[in-house]
This record gives sequence, structure tokens and C-alpha cells, in this order.
Amino acid sequence: MWQFWLILAGIFLIIEIITVGFLVFWFSVAALIAMIASFFIHNIIAQASIFVIASTLLLFITRPFVEKITKKDEVIKTNAYSIEGKVAKVIVDVVPVEGQGQIKINGETWSAKSYNDTVIPKDTEVLIEKIDGVKAIIKPLN
Repeated sequence: MWQFWLILAGIFLIIEIITVGFLVFWFSVAALIAMIASFFIHNIIAQASIFVIASTLLLFITRPFVEKITKKDEVIKTNAYSIEGKVAKVIVDVVPVEGQGQIKINGETWSAKSYNDTVIPKDTEVLIEKIDGVKAIIKPLN
């Protein structure tokens, strides 16, 4: 039976290489443990039980450590979305009725409209809430 467990471990390793979840690897290790047990225990039910128990233990014991080590990367905002949440200065009055208004941030000029359709005068510091198309949605800081 040791050949069966060795082949099964190899199959699990190939599946792990194809997928990148680091989940199937533990089944491969459990198959190797069952293979070692097959040298001493000739009952297939006992070997399968060892495989199931080892798989379960390896999954539950090591999964939290693996998740801690392989942190999920934070989403990094790029291009226009990188200015969301930053402070800018109004350079042309923001008047929602007329659809005009501009802000300046990082040396760039952006068309702007107010978050709640209020008039925002020139030289006011504003917070950029979000980007909607080519316009920055803003609200006054104070």
C-alpha cells in the first residue's frame, strides 16, 4: 500500500503546483504520513483514518500561521484615484448650478463639484471624497 500513498502524495503536490492556495499541500503531507504508517499497519481502514486525521490536524493547526505569513496585499490606489482622501485647494469657485469649479492638488488642476451641492468659495481647503469620471467630488474641511 505504500506505493498508493506515495502516488497520492505526488498527485496532491502536482495539484498544489497548479493551484496557489497552499491548501492541497497538507493533503500531500498527510499522504506521506499514511505511507509511513503503511509500513507498520497493514489495515487499509487504519491507514485511511491516519490520512484523514493527519489532513485535518495539519489544515487546522497550520492554516492560521500560513494566513499570517502570506498577508493579503492592500489595494494601492493609482492614477486619478490616488488623490481620493487628500486635501486640495479651490482655485475657481465651485458653483453646482453653473457646473463650474476647479481645485488644485499636487500641481494638477481638476474640475470639481461639491459633495452636497453647496457653493464652495475660492481659496477654501477641501477634502477629495471620490473621483466621478473626470471630476473630483469635494467637501470643505471645516
